[in-house]
Amino acid sequence: MALLADIIRKNIDALTGGDQIEYKHIPRKEGQSLPNMTRLKEIISILKDIFFPGFFSEPSAGTTTQQYLAAQMEKLNTLLAEQIRNGLHFFSGQASDVIDAGDAEDLALAFLEKIPEIKRLLCTDVQAMFENDPAAKSTGEVIICYPSIQAMIHYRVAHELLLLGIPVLPRIITELAHSVTGIDIHPGAEIGEYFSIDHGTGVVIGETVIIGNHVNLYKGVTLGAKNFVLDECGNPMNIPRHPIIEDHVVIYSNATVLGRITIGHDSVIGGNVWVTGSVPPHSRVVQQKAASNEIKTGNEQE
Repeated sequence: MALLADIIRKNIDALTGGDQIEYKHIPRKEGQSLPNMTRLKEIISILKDIFFPGFFSEPSAGTTTQQYLAAQMEKLNTLLAEQIRNGLHFFSGQASDVIDAGDAEDLALAFLEKIPEIKRLLCTDVQAMFENDPAAKSTGEVIICYPSIQAMIHYRVAHELLLLGIPVLPRIITELAHSVTGIDIHPGAEIGEYFSIDHGTGVVIGETVIIGNHVNLYKGVTLGAKNFVLDECGNPMNIPRHPIIEDHVVIYSNATVLGRITIGHDSVIGGNVWVTGSVPPHSRVVQQKAASNEIKTGNEQE
């Protein structure tokens, strides 16, 4: 036991002493509350009930939908303000200089005002998914069963929180969806109306991606950065580096689209292609061998 106590004492000294150069970049946040994963999952669960009443839980007997929504929004406000406060305290270095922990209640209320618009956008996503998948029997099935809708709920909530300047919570919320669905959407991405992802596993959408309306992605699609621009200290700069996808574009399975390029409206990007240059509107980008067996129409690139 003396040997164990000695090892523990030496480890504590080494772990907390700060002499290890590799530790220098890790902030020390003793005595501060982290955002709570359980609470954030509860927040998303409440929001699902608010967006789609009756799909994920039911009001108790004798409670109207209006009463249920009112109670859920009051609960949401309390939980969200608490988690925003924790995030602002713990990650104060990442928040805007004009935001402090005292703003948590105001930020929670500002988010609540966004709820109707978030629901409107989600309803367009549900409709797009239903229209683009013959296997979907109803929009209700899409809401309950489709991982892309779960990912979009998380993303659209996280995006609004990010626009309010709230640190870290948006990333946690999208990563909660990523771990369950395999769909990785950065909350900073800008995604328009009627967006759908078929199946979705392996889809990656980077921070500065801009996606227009009526865009459809298939599984394994990557909208990523081709390279990074470094500052004078050698650190990657957070500048636009991901693709712009215009309206009415379809990108098929395992396509990789990299860099600050533009995929013009009404284009089709075929499966398993690698795109690093801009594509004009009404294009079709396909593998060369496959293209040789197709009837070519319009503006095509191989």
